[in-house]
Amino acid sequence: MWNAARESGYLANFSRGIYSTTVEPTPIPSSELVLPPSDPFTFDDKLSFPKDFMLGVAGSAGQIEGAVADEGRTPTVLEIAGSIGGASNNFVTNENYYLYKQDIARLAAMGVKYYSFSIPWSRILPFVLPGTPVNQKALDHYDDLINTVLEYGMLPAVTLNHRDVPVMFLSDRPPQNITFGGYSTGYHNKQWTEAFVNFGKIVMAHFADRVPVWVTVGEPNLAMGTAQGGKNIMLAHAQLYKFYHDDIKGQGMVGIKFGYNYGAPLSPQNQADLEAVQRYNDINLGCIMNPLLLGENYPDSWIQLWNNTGQDFRLSPEELSYVAGTMDYIGFDAYTAAVISPLEDTQACISNPSHPNWPLCVTQAEADQHGWAIGYRSNAYPYTTPSYFRESLNYVWNTFKKPILVAEVGFPEFHEADKQLQDQLFDSARSVYFRSYLNAMLEAIHYDNVHILGIHAWSFVDNWEFGDFSQHYGLQAVNLTTQQRFYKKSFFDFVDFYRQRSFQ
Repeated sequence: MWNAARESGYLANFSRGIYSTTVEPTPIPSSELVLPPSDPFTFDDKLSFPKDFMLGVAGSAGQIEGAVADEGRTPTVLEIAGSIGGASNNFVTNENYYLYKQDIARLAAMGVKYYSFSIPWSRILPFVLPGTPVNQKALDHYDDLINTVLEYGMLPAVTLNHRDVPVMFLSDRPPQNITFGGYSTGYHNKQWTEAFVNFGKIVMAHFADRVPVWVTVGEPNLAMGTAQGGKNIMLAHAQLYKFYHDDIKGQGMVGIKFGYNYGAPLSPQNQADLEAVQRYNDINLGCIMNPLLLGENYPDSWIQLWNNTGQDFRLSPEELSYVAGTMDYIGFDAYTAAVISPLEDTQACISNPSHPNWPLCVTQAEADQHGWAIGYRSNAYPYTTPSYFRESLNYVWNTFKKPILVAEVGFPEFHEADKQLQDQLFDSARSVYFRSYLNAMLEAIHYDNVHILGIHAWSFVDNWEFGDFSQHYGLQAVNLTTQQRFYKKSFFDFVDFYRQRSFQ
């Protein structure tokens, strides 16, 4: 009958499995019985956040403002990179430049205490360099933005550079070679340091009386491109730090925020894995934090990367003394974690800048030694990893001994852009992410004695993620045709978790 059924066409493409008789069972390997990481669904309700905990949300000008050619603003590397290679551009994005009052009102209605945003250099100084005209319209705009934040009972946190470096600093590169980050940030340019300090002084002097938290450069360790760029950033930052505290007697805090996804050893008992983690930390953090926070020179692994490049990246004893101690807090963008192990040939990577693992020259994975994923996966690189997050807070505090502001943390739900609006708004995975990270912060504060200032969730609205609108990190959704915003479940859960555990 089976042959007849096949021949008649009723069972097209009929096939058999790989077995045709009963199979005897084999022992279950113990390696398959290792428990997976636990889901973070239960949280401590006996711990409370400090009275002055800085609960906030964040955005950046290049990702939310739009209006890139309006009221004097001139091009940055973001517009160039977003216009080539099939990337989506940031010309319009959320139109926050004109909708900031409504956006601020929506944040205040949710009860957040801080709004973190950036002020673009090429709006304040359209011609960029010292001695060129200051754009009064731009100063007036951010005057009103900051005053609006204060009127709604919140406090502003201002970043001076969030990767939107004016395009003139990349005049040595063809436009088609400009990308997001790396060499395309322009920090290597000889004119950058003096020009950035000039811009920073203008902004700080104008707004210092109302802004309590300053970030000079966002995530320089991920975007400096070269060791020369890193040195330029440190020297510029130190000048602005001293200007703020010594010259204009600013009463707030000045820091840098670092992009750092915690590196956990594949096997904590394996010395090679531990050494790979140390290298990962030195390249990610030590290259800037050692001089600024510890008054120490670069880690050996950083020097080895750049020693034969001809770059002027070394700090003289006078320069090291000048930059040391010029951070009031550590800004810490801690989205996820990575499992670290050494490459088979680390030295070959170190000596080859075109190597796919350069400059870290370690293996990064999203699975532990038992094969389990490190956490629940997002639509991009973040995983929900609250235990690793707590470990990272401990590492940064115990190593550098400065108060920590978690300046960015966020989670783009898997394929959220493909969902109907009502399903986008019911974003349970993002809620678990934020609640578990807040809980990890409470545990680090109370059980580990880590000094944590607060958290600024990324982002307050779905926005342009460096060439892409499909990565939805927002606590609000947005209709990019009408620009209407919609609160997501995670926004309520983020604020509610804090309220239930706020200092009484």
